[in-house]
Amino acid sequence: MEVGGLLLFRTLYSPLIRPPLRRHSSTVPSSPLLRASSSPPPLPSPSSAYSQGSYRGPKPRRDLVSDWVSNNDGFVRSLPIFVGGLSLLAVLLNRAFSSIAPVTDASSSQSRADILTLALAVTNLLSGLVWLSIRPKYISPVVPQGVECKRINSKIANYAVLELLWVWESLSATTCCRSLVVVHGSYCLLQIGIAAESLTEVGEAVAVDVQKLIQSPVYRSVIESRKQSYLANLSLYPARSELPFLPTNTQAIILQPLGNSGIAIIGGDTIRGFTNLDQAWITLIAEKLDVTLSKSLAAPGKI
Repeated sequence: MEVGGLLLFRTLYSPLIRPPLRRHSSTVPSSPLLRASSSPPPLPSPSSAYSQGSYRGPKPRRDLVSDWVSNNDGFVRSLPIFVGGLSLLAVLLNRAFSSIAPVTDASSSQSRADILTLALAVTNLLSGLVWLSIRPKYISPVVPQGVECKRINSKIANYAVLELLWVWESLSATTCCRSLVVVHGSYCLLQIGIAAESLTEVGEAVAVDVQKLIQSPVYRSVIESRKQSYLANLSLYPARSELPFLPTNTQAIILQPLGNSGIAIIGGDTIRGFTNLDQAWITLIAEKLDVTLSKSLAAPGKI
């Protein structure tokens, strides 16, 4: 009895024995093949997400009226002429086939209504004529008149050269940039793209006269303000004569300061071709380029 009571007491008051928990190993395989196989599956494309009904976020909306108007621009512009012509014809037919006297009588309410209708019809006709005469002008890019040029200062570091070429390739691929000149300190570090052809040497590009450029008003204004200057239509500005190394038919330029002693001159082939996003992006690129060029020029043995 004592042994049975002791066993019963230990059973009631002893802690419960739990089985050991199994922990899954979270170590990343060291093999490249295993690492590649353990990568998460690719995300489904938006089209498949829409088809499966799993996408519950906001969906883009289309304005059907705006799309129809843009696709039928000519018909919409001439629509007031049709409305005005039909209104004028309806008033004349109503006046001719009704029992109203053809002579306008100011005391008649029908005559006053006809006069107002005629005024509205003429207004519609004139509005249609104005809409047809005023059309947005399509600005097309031009082919720069000049020669291909690629001049890189040989006294700068290789990493600076690579970054300058990266800037050129990025701008020429994503914007309307067709010419790029980078001046830092009193040296021209890069002249690439289309440049004006020299009058003395056939097939050669006009070299950048750095000293003359530094003394020009356009350079001093950009350096003093330390802000980007965008000349959207270069033909309307006198700065064209201060930049003789650019193609003669350059349409727009961006003058981007590089710190306190440098400038990047970006020439485009389209009037108002650089968007606000392009200008902001060029400003960020210029900050990075200024750090790289300052580091390169401060290195021993460099200019």
